[in-house]
Amino acid sequence: MEQNLRTGSIATKEVVFQLILHILVFIFYCFDRRNPHVSQQEVVYFFTYAVAALIINYGLLPHLFYHRRSGLFILFTVLVITSVILVEELLLEPIYFPGRIAHTFPGVFFSLAQILPVIAILVGFKFAWDAVFKQRELDKLKAAAQESELQFLKSQINPHFLFNNLNNLYSYAIENSPKTPAIILELSSVLRYMLYECKEKFVPLSKELEQLENFTRLNELQIEERGKIDFRVSDFPSGYQIAPLILIVFIENAFKHSQSSQSTDIVIDIQILVSEEGKLHFVCRNSFHPKTNHENLAHGIGLENVKKRLQLIYPGEHTLITKLKNNEFVADLTLQLTKRS
Repeated sequence: MEQNLRTGSIATKEVVFQLILHILVFIFYCFDRRNPHVSQQEVVYFFTYAVAALIINYGLLPHLFYHRRSGLFILFTVLVITSVILVEELLLEPIYFPGRIAHTFPGVFFSLAQILPVIAILVGFKFAWDAVFKQRELDKLKAAAQESELQFLKSQINPHFLFNNLNNLYSYAIENSPKTPAIILELSSVLRYMLYECKEKFVPLSKELEQLENFTRLNELQIEERGKIDFRVSDFPSGYQIAPLILIVFIENAFKHSQSSQSTDIVIDIQILVSEEGKLHFVCRNSFHPKTNHENLAHGIGLENVKKRLQLIYPGEHTLITKLKNNEFVADLTLQLTKRS
């Protein structure tokens, strides 16, 4: 129903556009400063040109030219223009200019000079109209495809997050650790945010940073005394928003690889700075054991996911650098935040 209404609205706009265009072209065609009167033959002649343009616009363009059958389109266009010339020379001129054809008109070439400009304008504007409409449809399809891909990428985060944390929670439950209830509460808080508050494309920056701190605290419970975790956020201006669940991937990656590669001396350092102009600088460092597989650090599922999301949401407005150096993995992200409307 909605699609039919949209199609009907576009058709109505095109009819109005064509009417206005034909009126303007007709005025241009018959305008004569010395003789402002509109004669009957001018109306009839213009009507034949309009019919020819109608055949080309709604017959030849959609069925031949837009289907890449250029040869047939040119052939039938020539036939249509030839038919108009024949109607003009053999039917209209004997009616409106009897006995003066041979003396007054240079024949076919004069008729062609009259016909081509009018038809070219009418057909050209129709082609431009179709091109604009098709570009709009293409933009809508592209936006829909991007939104679908973003939703798919976002949907991958929750299972990835759950898989890692439920494994850890299971090990604490087996050991009857007193930290198990605290871990469950923190996990519940983070999951609530992921499931119910991240449905929009952007969320308030303050809310996202609050959840990052909760997430860091959740993972810090699992490290216990095996290392040092530092999470620092500078004072930031209000009113900015960010795409959700992007920064959390880097933090999750840091905890996962630090714990899997070393049992002690874990170091994770997270710094977030936001300028007054809304430029966010995020740096996450984590230690790793040099004998582990370095490729998994920089090419995990989570990082590949977040790189695609950054390309879709912040094209040309972000810089991401990941590097391995001195037993340390660093993710350095800079992106331009948007203001809340």
